[in-house]
Amino acid sequence: MTDFKMTETTEVRSYESFDDMTLPEALLRGIYSYGFERPSAIQQKGIKPISEGRDILGQAQSGTGKTATFCIGSMTRIDPTLKAPQVLVLTPTRELAQQIEQVAKGLSSNMGLSVYCAVGGTELHHDLRALDKGAQFIIGTPGRIY
Repeated sequence: MTDFKMTETTEVRSYESFDDMTLPEALLRGIYSYGFERPSAIQQKGIKPISEGRDILGQAQSGTGKTATFCIGSMTRIDPTLKAPQVLVLTPTRELAQQIEQVAKGLSSNMGLSVYCAVGGTELHHDLRALDKGAQFIIGTPGRIY
């Protein structure tokens, strides 16, 4: 069994621009084409730790870019050549899952990623087909993911 060490820190570097975050070029193009110009406060501190594989706990007001924060951070960890699930976002409602899907598709528009939303109310064979085709970024509700 491997020993697990957890380190807690309150020191997080803040990035004033998306260009300073050393993000993949295709993702940067998606960020700017989606309409972002400068990162919000949560994005300045949250994107880079997620892209480094660190766990974060962040809180910000509605409309400040939390969804884009975790989408951008996790998209940096995806290998576009590996056609298999690499990111799974669980969300409590279909509506939120669909909103996250739209953001993820917009941000990844230049990356060639397969983004898929798996929620109840659709036929299960559609979800299975998407997995067979290599969905890489999956958003879903707990019932459907189960």
